[in-house]
Amino acid sequence: MRIISICPSNTEILHALGILDQVVAIDDYSDWPVEQTKQLPHLGPDLSIDMDKLESFRPDLVIASLSVPGMEKNVEQLQERGIPHVVLNPKSIEEIYEDIRLLGHATGTEKQANELNISLQERVARVCEQVADRAYTPKLYWEWWPRPFISPAANSWLTEISRLAGGTNIFGDQPGDRVVDQTGEQIISSRPDFMLICWPGVDPKRIDVNKIVSRQGWQIIPAIRNNRIHVLEEGLYCRPSQRLFDGLEQLASLLHSV
Repeated sequence: MRIISICPSNTEILHALGILDQVVAIDDYSDWPVEQTKQLPHLGPDLSIDMDKLESFRPDLVIASLSVPGMEKNVEQLQERGIPHVVLNPKSIEEIYEDIRLLGHATGTEKQANELNISLQERVARVCEQVADRAYTPKLYWEWWPRPFISPAANSWLTEISRLAGGTNIFGDQPGDRVVDQTGEQIISSRPDFMLICWPGVDPKRIDVNKIVSRQGWQIIPAIRNNRIHVLEEGLYCRPSQRLFDGLEQLASLLHSV
């Protein structure tokens, strides 16, 4: 089978299913696993896929996504061109399991998909057991972007990840999948215990924590007062693949180290 993935999380799941060797091209942001993805042809950014180039690879199946606003254009073009494809758009842990099952069925790897899901479910159960007796439930501020401030809301896997790790997302009761706070006042008034900085597409090394702690009026936030600001790897928190479960384990450990 000739497979094309046009979203990083899809590429990662294909790797987990053991069929990355059937992938003939990927989007520019698919960068894990590093060595394998370096060697594959690239089709452009995930929001601006070169469809002529994609079609030239004569794919049997394209794995598309709607996980980022703007990806609808890719799906529309695949439909217009009659290119076989499936579309993934998970918002929760359970939907990630469902997408793994879907990819297993579409690629003839049902056994691997079932085994992968069992393994991921066991990892979640272990984390839940670790945090079950924790009396302290810290409030978490997730920052997806600083201008304006964008954070995950109720309909985001990060709200669920927060809960499973023994914390609570300060915007977890807000409708939709994201909250946009133009001024930061909602963040300040929520008094988060931890600030978790995860800017998609930005190398963590380029994020200056000093600029974050010096934001006007933010010094009253417990996370800043107690030096609980953590710059996290995008790949472990912003991509709905098996690597999100690595992020869950990391987050639980981080919260429990206090």
